[in-house]
Amino acid sequence: MQLDGRSLIAGKPGHATDKTFHAISPSNSARLEPSFHEASAEDVDLAMRQADDAFEIFRQMPASARADFLDAIASEIMAAGDELLQRASAESGLPIERFQGERARTCGQFKTFAALIREGSWVDARIDTALPDRQPMPRPDIRRHLVPLGPVVVLGASNFPLAFSTAGGDTASALAAGCPVVVKAHPAHPGTSEIVARAIYRAMKTCHVPDGTFSLLHGTGAEVAQTLVRHPLTRALGFTGSERAGRALFDAAATRPEPIPVFAEMGSTNPLFILPGALKNRAAAIAQGLKGAFTIGVGQFCTKPGLVLALGGDDFSAFIEQFRAQVRAAAPGTMLHRGICDAFHAGLERVKKIPGVVVLAESDADADPAKTQADPVAFATDVETFLLHRELREEIFGPYTLLISAQSVTELEAAARALPGQLTATLHADGTDLADFSDLLRILDRKAGRVLVNGFSPGVEVCPAMQHGGPYPATTDARFTSVGTAAIARWARPLCLQGFPENTLPDALRNANPLGIQRTVNGTLTRDPIA
Repeated sequence: MQLDGRSLIAGKPGHATDKTFHAISPSNSARLEPSFHEASAEDVDLAMRQADDAFEIFRQMPASARADFLDAIASEIMAAGDELLQRASAESGLPIERFQGERARTCGQFKTFAALIREGSWVDARIDTALPDRQPMPRPDIRRHLVPLGPVVVLGASNFPLAFSTAGGDTASALAAGCPVVVKAHPAHPGTSEIVARAIYRAMKTCHVPDGTFSLLHGTGAEVAQTLVRHPLTRALGFTGSERAGRALFDAAATRPEPIPVFAEMGSTNPLFILPGALKNRAAAIAQGLKGAFTIGVGQFCTKPGLVLALGGDDFSAFIEQFRAQVRAAAPGTMLHRGICDAFHAGLERVKKIPGVVVLAESDADADPAKTQADPVAFATDVETFLLHRELREEIFGPYTLLISAQSVTELEAAARALPGQLTATLHADGTDLADFSDLLRILDRKAGRVLVNGFSPGVEVCPAMQHGGPYPATTDARFTSVGTAAIARWARPLCLQGFPENTLPDALRNANPLGIQRTVNGTLTRDPIA
């Protein structure tokens, strides 16, 4: 496919603006063609107006037709073939094999949401039929279900060029809900984004979806994103990235004349607690698993375990020695782009300057700056130092983790209480560990969106039970998830219809239940029609 380099607005190229940029391969610093044009203010406005026009048609399409569209997107992404994988690898430095798996996950998300909306019960239909003879006052007929919000803006993430980007979970779930989507592509992988966008457009044509249902805009700085979040037709925004950028978007949305929700996933340190029984029985296995968990994808996962806590003593000392050997044997890796690599090394320098923190181990192999590489590195400290220096609780994005020793259970619990909101928290536990540390578990219940036992936090399953979101600053709204079928709830709002004649009701709320969905009727969950 010949890449064009312009934004794609409702299926048509945007302006060829004077301000352009190139993708840079992090593996060799080579400039990748073509040049990409920054979206203009006119491009942004046109994309949002086209999305708003498309909304009236798209939201009224039968769920089965929207589901066919989602399935078609998955098919077209697969049909893009090796060209998509090769471009994604060139723009990110990640191996082709990684993108084979990520493409499968991306397509799987679309198929999962297609199945969800075909079944239809996600609209949470609730019906309380009229009680005209009720005393002292009759009850009117009241019916409620979820309806789409309107045009959604999605900002692509750098660390998952497929699964959290142009056709990522935000886009899939918003389209499933009936919301048009305007994506601002991440500047680190604009070519990948264009290939994926063209796959979406092919699916739109096949399924006769209105042109404005999807647009792709390019931009390197914050200007395009800020313009999108402030545009009066934007109804919600999805974002995955840094706390600084996510908070700026959240603040901009809050100061609009009409504020809108921002669902920002901003990462976390994902603490991992090794309890005494597990430390005694499985130190070698945990050390090996931890090495893989903090170095996978060169540590560029928002669920990477960045903090490891345990009670000090002989068992933890033995674990540290085994983990040190694992870190030394770990290979350097190419990071996603120069900016992330520079930020990673700057973060390490900040930590090195903190009294009471030492370098525990780093890779024996030397990173190659020409390949934008980073060495895996582990630091060590104690709870007293951890509590004294707030910056140790901040995420360092990359292959870094910090081991923290506690002198007592009280200290371990104090460290847990000091943590900000997290995407995940993990406990490795054997025997009576969970019962013995029940107070710690209750603390972590309040701190994280997902608590794991005897696992490792990277790897987020796309399934109905998944929660990928947590208390601030992990996300801006801990009630929602960006992974799994519950992610669709972000893009919908409840609509209550009172006293409507039967023939004017949407199918989800009609007495006959023509969709066959599960509904709450007069307090009872049922698929039965209303007699």
